[in-house]
Amino acid sequence: MTKAKVLIIGSNATRLEVRGGGTVEIGQYLNETVVPAMALVDAGYEIVLATPDGTKPHIDPVSDDVAHFEGDEAAYARAKAFFATDPAMNNVRTLRSVIGEGLDAYAGVFVPGGHAPVVDLMQDAEAGEILRHFHERGKPTAMLCHGPMAVVAAMPSAREFRAALIAGDAAKAKDLAQGWPYAGYRMTVFSDTEEKIAEEHVLKAQLYFNMVDALNAAGGDVVTGKVDFDPNVVEDRELITGQNPRSDHPLAARFVAALDRARVAA
Repeated sequence: MTKAKVLIIGSNATRLEVRGGGTVEIGQYLNETVVPAMALVDAGYEIVLATPDGTKPHIDPVSDDVAHFEGDEAAYARAKAFFATDPAMNNVRTLRSVIGEGLDAYAGVFVPGGHAPVVDLMQDAEAGEILRHFHERGKPTAMLCHGPMAVVAAMPSAREFRAALIAGDAAKAKDLAQGWPYAGYRMTVFSDTEEKIAEEHVLKAQLYFNMVDALNAAGGDVVTGKVDFDPNVVEDRELITGQNPRSDHPLAARFVAALDRARVAA
C-alpha cells in the first residue's frame, strides 16, 4: 500500500538550438531523474512518469557517469538499473492521458533536469495545465537544475515568451509573462556561471539565453548559490527548486518532507 501517487514530468527533447545555428545533443540527466524518483519510492510513494509524446526520456550521455554519483559505483549501478528496468520508468504515459485520468489522483509533481526541459517542457501547453493545477491547489511541486524552466509553461504565452528570449527581446518577454502564476516566487535554477562552464566544456556552444535571466524576466525571484555546483535548494510555498546536479539528494529530501507534511495536513 503506497502513501500516494506522484507525477514525474519527463522531457522528450534530444537537441537544443545554439547561437550561430545548429543544435547540440541534450537530454535529461540520469542522477537528476533517478535519485529523486528512487527517494520517492523508498519513502512509500508510487511514481508515474509522463512525457509530452508518451515515450521514455532520452538520457544525456554526459550524465551517464559515476562522477554524478560522487564516485559511488554501487549507487551509479543502482541508478542505471532503476532507469533501465523499473516498471515506473518504462510504463510511460502521455501528459494528455494523465490530465484526462484526473490530476486530483496525484499528491505532487516533479520535473527532472538536464537541458531537455528548456526545449519542450517550458513551452508545452499540457505541462502548463498540469503545473497550474498543482499551483492552484498548493500541492508540492519540485524541479531540479534546468527542470525549473518548466514553470514557464504555466504562463498564458509560454511559446511566445521562449521565442522572445531567443530573439533577445527581454522587454517583450516580460510583457508576455503577464499573468504568470509563479510571479514573485523565490526559486533557483542552473546559474549563469555554471552554464558558462557547461557551454565551454560540455556543449561546446553558446545558448541563446541563460536560465536565471529567463526566470527573472518571467517574474521569478531567482536565488543561486555563491559556489558553483554546491548543492542549493530553495523552497517557497509549494514550489521546491534545486540549482544543479549535486542538489539531487537535498531536493529529494525536501520534496518527500513536503509530501509527508501535506498528507498529515489533509
